[in-house]
This record gives sequence, C-alpha cells and structure tokens, in this order.
Amino acid sequence: MEFIMTQNQTPVVSGTRALKSLEDWIRTNTSRGTGTTTGTDPGTATTATPGDAGDSDLRTLTETILKDVIQQVYSSGSEAKVLMVGPVNKQRVSDFSGRASARENVSIGTIQGAASLYASDFGDMTIIPSRFSRERSAIAIDPEYAAIGYLREFDLVELARTGDASKRMLTVEYTLEMRNESAMGIAADLITS
Repeated sequence: MEFIMTQNQTPVVSGTRALKSLEDWIRTNTSRGTGTTTGTDPGTATTATPGDAGDSDLRTLTETILKDVIQQVYSSGSEAKVLMVGPVNKQRVSDFSGRASARENVSIGTIQGAASLYASDFGDMTIIPSRFSRERSAIAIDPEYAAIGYLREFDLVELARTGDASKRMLTVEYTLEMRNESAMGIAADLITS
C-alpha cells in the first residue's frame, strides 16, 4: 500500500482500478528539474501524470531546493511536518550545512551522523526515510491533509484446502484521500545515487 501511494501514478477509474498517488496529487508547491511537465489538474475529465525529467536533467537535493518547497507550502496556508525521502536523499539531508554547527550530547561510543529533524523558518519537519517512495523525489507532507480512504476494509477469506495447506485471501479496496493538495510539496527530479 505504501509503495503504490507514494509513487507517481495516474488514477484508472474503469476496469482495473488504480488510485491517484501522492506524487500525482501534488501540483501547487513544486520544484522540478528542467524538461518536466506538471500534468493536468486532477479535477479535469482526463488527467495526466506529471512527467519526469530525463536522466541528464536530474539535480542534487540541496537545502536551497528544500527551503523553496517548504516556503511554498507555508505560503499556501499549511505547515509541512514530515519530509519523506529515499535512502540516498536522506543522507543528503543529513549532510546539509546547518549540521556543521550542531552540538549534541551523545553517549560514549556513539557517533551521531544523521539528522532526524529539520528546523526550518516555517516549523520543524521530521525526516523519514522511505524505501517505498521514489528516490528521485523529496515530499513535504502535512499529515493532517492526507488519509487512506477505505472503500472495502481488510477482509480475510478462507479458500479451498489443498492437502494439509490452509489457504487464505486478503482483500481490500482503498484510495489515497487528499484533503488539501496545497498542504503538500515536492522537490522532484533528484539524483538517485
């Protein structure tokens, strides 16, 4: 579920249904590389997923890019409380220059080399590494404005036995409920290695 919800997926409403993913929702507060498209508004009859920059147009996540996205989210009336990044960009955030002057009390034998909180001009953000989100995107989230909407709750269905093996099927229908798209922001088209 987390993998699907954090990708850049356009919804499919007929046949095999597919939810509108987090990256596909975010259109207001963005910082994208050269050669990208923003897609179409989710309220239109036909929607298009935001296009990715080509590999030659990817850029390194910098504090300047992150500050720009956080400021956009704040100016839109929200305060991002979570920054979700992939493993490579988690390490880049931990290397931001603001860490150079940090002073921390740590126990003997502990090396502090990571940042878990980013204190911006517009509020503190918890930095969460995600192995499921796309490495090429850093997403600023206000969790108050996104939720999982269940069309059909989790259900465990017993299937026919095969010998001694009991079989079960897990079913669920859900979607990503975006309560306010402008409460989120994205720094897209980031270098992934």
